[in-house]
Amino acid sequence: MRSPAAAGGDETGPMASWETVFLARHAQTEWNVRRRRQGRLDSPLTATGVEQTRRHAAALKPMAIDAIFAGPLGRTRETARILGDALALEPVIVDDLAELDHGTFSGLTDDEIDARFPGERERRAAGKYTYRFPGGESYADADVRAARALGAITGRRPLLVAHEMVGRLLLRHLLGLDPAAALARTHPHDVVFEIDPEAQTCRAVE
Repeated sequence: MRSPAAAGGDETGPMASWETVFLARHAQTEWNVRRRRQGRLDSPLTATGVEQTRRHAAALKPMAIDAIFAGPLGRTRETARILGDALALEPVIVDDLAELDHGTFSGLTDDEIDARFPGERERRAAGKYTYRFPGGESYADADVRAARALGAITGRRPLLVAHEMVGRLLLRHLLGLDPAAALARTHPHDVVFEIDPEAQTCRAVE
């Protein structure tokens, strides 16, 4: 996998060149199954996750994807590797596609968070976009990264492999959403979005 600089593309204005952007979430991991917050931590893909990625690859083969970009964490890199092998493309790593840093919540379940940080999840729910995880990031912090990441995406029909939370912010910029609308979106592991940035439409790849 290469860095954006090694890709050799012009990063000064790639957004204008996009025809379609495909957005995948990393495949299911062991901690997803256990409902542990991963953030910047990692856990391996499950067998179900590997099969999800293979199904994505089959569905994306006819889509004329010309580049793959992925976040730096292990679960996105492995998902992108499987997709890249199937599509004959080498994934490019973009550090700004990393998931939100959950700080001291990383690795914990909701029950564990409630036990160790009473009332903290309620405070987050009251202002989710600006709430900063203790020792980590807020959506507002990561929104800056999401915009910067999109500035590194080249190609006419690129595929981005990211995470659900930072993915909401990518959709915010690609679809012109306000923060509340972006944060209300979900991205299941078994869905790849096909986005037309000019028309600002989004649909699931069948």
